[in-house]
Amino acid sequence: MTSPTFPSREEITICFGHVAYQLAEAFARRDLGINHFQVWNGDDMLTRAGEADVVVASGLWSNDLLDTAPRIRFVQSASAGMDKFDADWFRAKSVRLASGQGANERAVAEHAMALILSLTRLIPEACANQHAKRWRGMISDPTIREDELGGKTMLIVGMGRIGSRLATLAKAFDLNVVAVKRDPSRGGEAAHEVHAQAKLHELLPQADIVALTCPLTPETENLINAEAFAAMKPSAHLINVARGKVVDEPALISALQSGQIAAAGIDCTVEEPLPESSPLWSIENALITPHTAGETRRYEDNVVDILMDNLERMWRGETELRNQVV
Repeated sequence: MTSPTFPSREEITICFGHVAYQLAEAFARRDLGINHFQVWNGDDMLTRAGEADVVVASGLWSNDLLDTAPRIRFVQSASAGMDKFDADWFRAKSVRLASGQGANERAVAEHAMALILSLTRLIPEACANQHAKRWRGMISDPTIREDELGGKTMLIVGMGRIGSRLATLAKAFDLNVVAVKRDPSRGGEAAHEVHAQAKLHELLPQADIVALTCPLTPETENLINAEAFAAMKPSAHLINVARGKVVDEPALISALQSGQIAAAGIDCTVEEPLPESSPLWSIENALITPHTAGETRRYEDNVVDILMDNLERMWRGETELRNQVV
């Protein structure tokens, strides 16, 4: 469905939109001779998107731009998450859309392992002791010591690129990797076992670690709720590098405060930034990172790689895009 009016390399203008990421700077370093500019806030996006044929954005995207900026022929998401984009509206407007899936698959999987290791090895407690200049003595009670990962079971919810990469890393730590996904018949090779998502509650009692790497969809919203926490081991850890709304946050707070689960490593919350009033800030068995799992020094270049792959495909007249949504 490549539009016959898609502009040539010489005619095209690209709008990069992000509040922090230096996307235009990364693009300019390639010296491609392609016209481009960057906006840093929503107001400027609304004002200047009409100058662009291609938009690269995530959080600053508004579906209304498909009406107010009719010049846009292609939108490249700067993230894997696509809940900001109305795919049906893109189809109606004959505008191409691709996700940024893969730009951060290694980064997010590594961050998930970092959260897992931090909770298992009690790193937050060690940091607190360091700041207090307190040398912790040896612990006689084995149940409150640091732990080892080997032989434990990790249940991964969502086996896309991030989940598959996490499964590979987990195997290196001798974890038994079980996964659930929408279609267990394909794409789950990295895990030891793959099951349909409908079996989640049946599998939760086996898991020492539950890692969320799934997209936010109507089916996954509040997927980890009070019933799910009730099915988990009291010693289990929850790791969320997916989206905040995949977890019922009040149920998570209750599960942590009551000891229903042992700990949680959280990179995303329902409301971001996390409000100062949230109990999560002061819960000792919660480790919070500010939605930075995918944010690395290489991120901008990874997004530009996907963008250029898709532009080259369209210039060659190909109909299939990398990470195609529309």
